[in-house]
Amino acid sequence: MDTALQTKPCRFGDKNTSDIVICLKNREGIPKQFYSHFSVLINKSKYFANRLSHPGSNNSNNCIDIYCSEVNYDHHVNLLRLLYLPTDSILDSFDSVKSAVGILQLAVVFQCEEIACCCIQYLEAVPWEDKEEELILKAVSKLGPIAMPILARIQPVDLAATKDVFVSAVRIATSIAGPCPPFGNELKTSAQEQVEFMLGEDEDAPLVTADEEVKSVLRLGLSQIYSSFEKELSSLLLEPDLVSERAEEKILHSLSDLEWMCNILGKMDLMKDFVSNWAESSSNLLGVVENNKLDSFMWGLKIKLIEITAKVLEAVGYGNVILPTPIRLTLLKTWLPYIRKMKPLLDSKGSEETGFPYKMSEDLCQSIEGAMVTLVLALPSNDQADILADWMGAEQVRYPDLSEAFEVWCFRTKSAKRRLVEGLDGAGNATVSL
Repeated sequence: MDTALQTKPCRFGDKNTSDIVICLKNREGIPKQFYSHFSVLINKSKYFANRLSHPGSNNSNNCIDIYCSEVNYDHHVNLLRLLYLPTDSILDSFDSVKSAVGILQLAVVFQCEEIACCCIQYLEAVPWEDKEEELILKAVSKLGPIAMPILARIQPVDLAATKDVFVSAVRIATSIAGPCPPFGNELKTSAQEQVEFMLGEDEDAPLVTADEEVKSVLRLGLSQIYSSFEKELSSLLLEPDLVSERAEEKILHSLSDLEWMCNILGKMDLMKDFVSNWAESSSNLLGVVENNKLDSFMWGLKIKLIEITAKVLEAVGYGNVILPTPIRLTLLKTWLPYIRKMKPLLDSKGSEETGFPYKMSEDLCQSIEGAMVTLVLALPSNDQADILADWMGAEQVRYPDLSEAFEVWCFRTKSAKRRLVEGLDGAGNATVSL
């Protein structure tokens, strides 16, 4: 061979200088030839170096047959091209995650270490879309230890780091650290969403457990949100324009934070903290909401208060939160009259105004009704009698329907009287023996 030709740089596909041909064949056996160079193949690929060191191993007429599918055909061609690039140019040649993943898989098969390392460096550094992440996980997980740098961003985080992130997110979500300009409510909303996601009840285990530090931060967050809500509520009656959307939007935003906190605490076995605060402040809340100034306004606020109260009643009524009898009785006597009054009022507004959005849904009504029945039945019988007498004496007896509680009370009362009579009779007929 001419000396000038030998020193000339090899170019992929150059027929004039080629001394070996790569023949790519698909499933149908249709070949596509690529003119290559012996020196490049053995220097850049251990697979080709081993294969070409044994002339009899399916290499005929200086041609190497490689079988591929339509799916990875382009990746084979790209890999062959990359064999001719200097190492420092390979990284800049990648144009997509999909292509880099396909080439990486082949680089591992053909033992092209330089190209494999560049693929890993590229995939480790660039952002992934959701579909691309699935592709990477499916492909790279089969490659063994070589793929660990790629998977580093999605490997499980140690518990201490996870807790630090969670605690920081709670602080932002509850405004413990104050507002976060220039992001403001957007960052706060995002933090709330992610905290809820981290505690999500699905097939995966929650990312955070409620140790003392986490509980302390959540309690501090509850105090912050509650304080903010009570401040907004107390200043509501001082608003010059109660009809304005801004006035209601402001208080609803604060109440929405409180509802979010209720959901979070329920997942962290801290619901009692929320319920205790709600029970303690219920009278003050209704003192503002039932003010004459708000008779025809703030329907969104009123229905949201009922929705949160339903969660409180369920927690107490079904025994998830244990409270002393006086608190349970006060909670029931405080909210029963209000809900009994609001239900027909909201129904009436819905009938009068087309598209009136503030209604008590069927699920909400059933939730409240079931919780109230269990709450009543867990009280001392005399307190049950007071509540049932008040309920049946009211003008609006239809909701909530406490007839189940009334039936059980009647049965228990009769049974108790019978037990009392039987006990007295037994005492009177008892024989005294010395």
